[in-house]
Amino acid sequence: MGGPVRSGRPGAGAGGAVRRGVPAGLLVPALVGVAFLLLPLVGVLARTDWPSLLHHLTTPQVTQALRLSLVVSGWALLLSLLMGVPLAWLLARVPFPGKALVRSLVLLPMVLPPTVGGVALLLAFGRRGVLGPWLESTFGLTLPFHTAGAVVAAAFVAMPFLVISLEGALAGLRPSLEETAASLGAGPLRVFATVTLPLLAPALAAGAALTWARALGEFGATITFAGNLPGATQTLPLQVYLLLQDSPEAATSVSLLLLVIAMAVLVALRGRWTGGAVREARATPPEGAAAPADPAGFADLGAPEEGPTLEKPPIRPGAEVGAGPAPAPAAEESDLRAELTGYTRFPLTAPAGTTIAVVGPNGAGKTTLLRALLGLTPRAHAEVLLGGRDVTRLPTHRREVAWVPQDGALFPHLSALANTAYGLRARGVPRAEARRQAREWLTRLGVGELAGRRPAQLSGGQAQRVALARALAARPRLLLLDEPLAALDQTTRARVRHTLRRHLAGFGGVCLIVTHDPVEAVSLADRVLVLEGGEAVQDAPPAEVTRHPRSPWVARMLGGNAWEGTAGPDGTVELAGGGLLTTAPGEAIPPGPGAPVLAVIAPEAVSLHLARPEGSPRNVWAGTVRELTAVGSRLRVLVTSPEVPALVAEITPAAAADLGLTDGTRVWTAVKATEVTVVGL
Repeated sequence: MGGPVRSGRPGAGAGGAVRRGVPAGLLVPALVGVAFLLLPLVGVLARTDWPSLLHHLTTPQVTQALRLSLVVSGWALLLSLLMGVPLAWLLARVPFPGKALVRSLVLLPMVLPPTVGGVALLLAFGRRGVLGPWLESTFGLTLPFHTAGAVVAAAFVAMPFLVISLEGALAGLRPSLEETAASLGAGPLRVFATVTLPLLAPALAAGAALTWARALGEFGATITFAGNLPGATQTLPLQVYLLLQDSPEAATSVSLLLLVIAMAVLVALRGRWTGGAVREARATPPEGAAAPADPAGFADLGAPEEGPTLEKPPIRPGAEVGAGPAPAPAAEESDLRAELTGYTRFPLTAPAGTTIAVVGPNGAGKTTLLRALLGLTPRAHAEVLLGGRDVTRLPTHRREVAWVPQDGALFPHLSALANTAYGLRARGVPRAEARRQAREWLTRLGVGELAGRRPAQLSGGQAQRVALARALAARPRLLLLDEPLAALDQTTRARVRHTLRRHLAGFGGVCLIVTHDPVEAVSLADRVLVLEGGEAVQDAPPAEVTRHPRSPWVARMLGGNAWEGTAGPDGTVELAGGGLLTTAPGEAIPPGPGAPVLAVIAPEAVSLHLARPEGSPRNVWAGTVRELTAVGSRLRVLVTSPEVPALVAEITPAAAADLGLTDGTRVWTAVKATEVTVVGL
C-alpha cells in the first residue's frame, strides 16, 4: 500500500480541523468507483443530439408518454402515501410479533428484479391470479393492460422508499415531544397535527419525492404486468425502450429528460435521504453543561445562595427585583392522592401547594413514578385523585398534569412564545389571549425578550426557563419536573433554581421534582421522597432527611459517611464490612440489638492525625489518604482503612498543609461517639 496522500494545505476541512492523510489504497478505488458511476451519465450527455433535443421531446408519442407517466407516478405516489404512512407508523411505533418479517416484505420490491415483481403482480391480480377474478367479477376492474395496472406496478416498486424513509424519521423522533404535548392538554389528533407532522415534514417530503421519482422511472414491472399499450400503459421509460430500436437519438434525448428529473429530485433533497430528514433543533448552551451529579458526595455541590439553613425558606412574592408579578396559582388548588402499584409500590399524598423532591439511585423508579402519574408507562399503575377528582382512567391530555422531561422537550419548530402558549391553546384559550399570557410567563421567568427565538437559538438555561414557563402557563393541578436543572452549569443552575423556587412558592397545585442535587432537594422542596427499588424508604421534610437519612445513598448524596451494620449491645454498631462503631454512652439504638441500622457520620466530624490521638475519641482507626477534593473553601479527604469502610473527612486547606497530606499519606482518623447518628433500616 502506498503512502498517504495529504491535504494541500494545513488546517483544511470543516471547522478548521486538520485532515488526516487518505491512504492511496483507498483513494484510488474510490475514484474508480466515482468514474464508474459518472461515465454513463457523461455518455448520455456526449451522445445527445442537442440541436434536435426539443424536437425529440415534443413529438406526439413522447408527450403522450410523458403525460401518462405523470398521471401514473402521481397516482402511485398517492397510493403509496395512503398505505405507506400508516405502515411506517406501525413499524416504527407498535411492537408486534413478526415485525422483522413485515419489514422484509416492505424492502423486498427494492431488491427483487422488476420483471419478477411484474410476474408476481400478474399472478396476484391478473385474470387468472389470486385476486384478479374477484376484482373483475365484483368491481369490473381488470388491472393487466390498463392504466390502473401501471399505477399498481409503479406503487409496488416505489412505496418502500417512502416507508423506510418515514420509519427512520419516526424512530428518530423523540417520544418526549409528543408526550409533553399530551401532558399540556393536546389530544392525539392535535399532537399529530401540531407536533408530529411538522417534525416529520422533511422526511415525508423526501420519501414522497423519491417515491415519485422511482414511480416515474419504473419499467420492468410495468411492461410485465400492464403491458406496453400507447396511451394506456406506455410510460416514458417504455417509450425509451421502443425508441432505441427505431431512433437511438430520440431515445437518448428522452433518457436525458428522465436523468435531469431524477437528478433534480436528488439535488433538491440535499442529503435528506442519508439521515437528515428530521433535524430536531438542539441548543448549544454557551453557558456550558453541568457535570453529572456525584452520588458519593465528592463533587462540588455549590454554595447555597440561601445560607446554611436546610429548611425551605419563605419567599415573599414580588421580592425579586425585576421579576414581575407573583405567579398565578393553578386553575384550581388541588391536593394529590395516588396509590402506585407495579414497579413503584407505595401510596403518595400531598396537600395543595406542596413541593416534593424525589431522590434515589439510578433505577429507583423516580421517572417511572412521574410517568405513572401521567399514565404513560406499563411498568407502573397509579390510581390518581386530584382535588377529589379521579383521573386514573383519563388519557394524559385530560388529567391536567403538566410534565417537563429531562431534556425540556421544547418543540423545535415553534418559537419560545408559541411553545409557552401551546398548553393554553390546547385548552381552548383564544390565540391572542394565549400569546398574551405566554408572554407574561416568559417575562416572569426572565426570558421575555427571547419570545421570538426558536429552541436552537436558546442557551441551556434559557431553554429550561422556557420549558418551565410553558408548564406553569398551562395552569396544571399537578406539575412534574424530571431533573429540570441537570443540563445546566453551576452558575446557571443557581440562578434558575432561585427563579423556580419563587414561582413554586405561589403554585396552587402539587409539584414533584426528580433530582440528584441535594441543594435542589433542600432548597426547593417541602418534603423529600426517597425511592429505592421502586419503594419509598423515607418521606420527610428536608431537615429531617438531612439529620436522619434512612438510605445510604441519600446520606452519601448529602455528603455524609453512611455505614450499614447491625445494632449491638451497649450502643455499639457491628459494621457490615467489618469493624465496630461506638455511639454515645447509654444511647438506645432503635429498634434494638440485632436490627439492621445505618450509622451516619458528618465529614466535618472526622478528625485526622499523623499519630494515634489520645483523649476522648472512642472511634480511632489507622488509614491511608487516597483522594483530596476541593469543595468550596474546604477540602474533602478520602481515607481507606483495613478496619472500617472508607471514610470522608472535611478539613480546611490550612489543616491539610499542616499535616502535609498527599495521596498515600498514613493518617489516623478519629470520630467522637457523640458525633455518630444511628437510624433503623
